Amino acid sequence: MPAHPHQTVLPQTQHFVAHEWVPNHPHLTVLIYQRVVTEGDIARQFEQRFAANGWPPQWRDGIFDYHHYHSTAHEVLGIAAGTARLLLGGPGGKEFDVRKGDVILLPAGTGHRRLSASDDFLVVGAYAPGQEPDLCKEAPDAAMLARIASLPFPGSDPVNGKTHPLTEYWQNAEK
Repeated sequence: MPAHPHQTVLPQTQHFVAHEWVPNHPHLTVLIYQRVVTEGDIARQFEQRFAANGWPPQWRDGIFDYHHYHSTAHEVLGIAAGTARLLLGGPGGKEFDVRKGDVILLPAGTGHRRLSASDDFLVVGAYAPGQEPDLCKEAPDAAMLARIASLPFPGSDPVNGKTHPLTEYWQNAEK
């Protein structure tokens, strides 16, 4: 964990525009938090932290190896074990290396896929409160684009709770 468990963890930000058939989010940025948790039972700590911050954990698994996005939910991915190379933003997007202890917060519409991973790669996944994910592998229709753009975002950050950065980055990005 950070030096102090309540210390704010500042993320790297990345905005993606619509690309090929992947819509990405029109104004919210992807937030990538590095080394949020560094020792102990990482998966359990992510589950506890996400739940305490209002993002109920829903699964432990990997990340699909094909491009997809969700039009009905914002998603948080806690890397509980191993390493991986991910492609965010859809075909032609940007590659990111993630490792145990990192967290990725994906706004609805953000394309993502696993390019490669270590054998022990494990992710804890959660969605914003009250949101259920769909699995989109094709271009969105007008209704899906409207839903992505207007989907409410939560009042708490899955890593930091009611403090920055989600409440700052996403509030400022909202149009």
